[in-house]
Amino acid sequence: MNFIKTTEQDSNYNDLEKMSINEIITLINKEDQTVPLAVEKALPQIQALIAQVVSKLKSGGRLFYLGAGTSGRLGILDASECPPTFGVPHDLVIGLIAGGDNAIRKAVENAEDSTSQGWLDLQAHHISNKDIVIGIAASGTTPYVISALEKSNEHNIITGCITCNHNSPLSLTAQFPIEIIVGPEFLTGSSRMKAGTAQKLVLNMITTTAMIQLGKVKGNKMVDMQLSNDKLVNRATKMIMTELNISEAEAAILLSKHKNVRDSITHGRK
Repeated sequence: MNFIKTTEQDSNYNDLEKMSINEIITLINKEDQTVPLAVEKALPQIQALIAQVVSKLKSGGRLFYLGAGTSGRLGILDASECPPTFGVPHDLVIGLIAGGDNAIRKAVENAEDSTSQGWLDLQAHHISNKDIVIGIAASGTTPYVISALEKSNEHNIITGCITCNHNSPLSLTAQFPIEIIVGPEFLTGSSRMKAGTAQKLVLNMITTTAMIQLGKVKGNKMVDMQLSNDKLVNRATKMIMTELNISEAEAAILLSKHKNVRDSITHGRK
């Protein structure tokens, strides 16, 4: 297999401990600026996977993210922000991490090396071919993720992945791979840096685009967001004021009654 793990290659910089603070952050920033350009090259792959996600969600399926370490945490972050942002159920987008919830805060030794636990974690959520699974792994070699995608393929479940190496075992396993080739990290092998940033950018695209396609956005506003704090209530009130051209007091009354921006606008027009 022609596979070069660029995420593990030696940094373009040396003697980091001899650098000043300004030198370090300037070079990190220089490297970070290459990440969006790497993502741009993968836009056709990203589009293909999102089309599958939208199709499954529209048909009543769910989106699963599966990862270990930083990759797993990023998937959980994206999944956990969908309900408050778009007003969707908590089990529509589900993030799973090797080692379970304890691994969100603390590393769980050897959890990512399991070749069975990933599929068991999916089965705990009664995974079916209505759903779609996206494996996230910067290296593209994480057994926990690869084995879960292999089992998903066997059960006719659509699979995708986000990785930062070309032709990795994970890419070759996923039906819809996304490869963001960011190159060596500033700190050799620290894939929480450029690779993690690349993964976050792609995850932003996946759920934001999918939710727009599902009708969870009106114009450019989050009209189905949960009103979980004063900031969001104020934002919602302003949306209603602008949309209906009414006073703040009138908008507040509508929002208090209907508890949702979309419903407030709909009833306000009647």
